[in-house]
Amino acid sequence: MSAELLVHVIDDDEAVRDSLEWVFETAEIPVRSYVSAVAFLEELGPEPSGCIVTDVRMPDMSGLDLLHALRDRGVQIPVIVITGHGDVPLAVEAMRAGAQDFLEKPFEEARLLASVQRAFEYDAGRPVSKEQSDARERIARLSQRERQVLKRLVNGQANKTVAWELGISARTVEVYRAKLMEKMEAGAFADLVRMALQAGDIEA
Repeated sequence: MSAELLVHVIDDDEAVRDSLEWVFETAEIPVRSYVSAVAFLEELGPEPSGCIVTDVRMPDMSGLDLLHALRDRGVQIPVIVITGHGDVPLAVEAMRAGAQDFLEKPFEEARLLASVQRAFEYDAGRPVSKEQSDARERIARLSQRERQVLKRLVNGQANKTVAWELGISARTVEVYRAKLMEKMEAGAFADLVRMALQAGDIEA
């Protein structure tokens, strides 16, 4: 791991910051933490290296607001967003705003470290496309109706709304959702959303 690559942890919860710092220090990854996105931006240099790990829900400036601020400044640094249960729609919005990945709490340390490793490789100019390729291959195996359901679920539509738009029952949407989880090899709905976003636009 290159010593110049640094993980910037942003969270208003001191316990979370301490926990994340411990994870990275144990893995011998340089880390610096900030109490807020505002505090991070105040110390932001012209060409920051490494990646950002930020909570999505914070006072004053959210993780989503941070993404917009970075884009406005022309700063290109991989951002990993941490979300709480039920924040998947926010995570979708964050990835569309430029986040590289999102992790839903609670997440395993190995998952976090793997995501940071991919961010470091991206920052070093070596984009890793295997996950994107895998996601596209899995989506290619879906039926047209399954892709239609997936696209709407990723857009945050409720089962009843999807059912109404496609002219099917809400129960049928639930069946499709279960099939999508199985075919896409998703352990959780957040994983399904992540893979769909990594694959890019879903032709339906």
